Amino acid sequence: MEKNEAKEVQGIVEEALPNTLFRVSLESGEVILTYLAGKMRLHRIKVLVGDKVTVLLDPYGGKGRITRRL
Repeated sequence: MEKNEAKEVQGIVEEALPNTLFRVSLESGEVILTYLAGKMRLHRIKVLVGDKVTVLLDPYGGKGRITRRL
């Protein structure tokens, strides 16, 4: 049985929520809830509303993880 690979997509941050959660609008038009990756928290990289970001989608659906600010 193969392991499901996570998929990287780009999106734009629409809303900043408490505890480093964000609503991100993806290129496909879908809006998902995302959280900030550990390395971005560690290096205190700020993500603001309107920023373009790279999101690593969970293979099971639901949430995504912001891995890069573009």
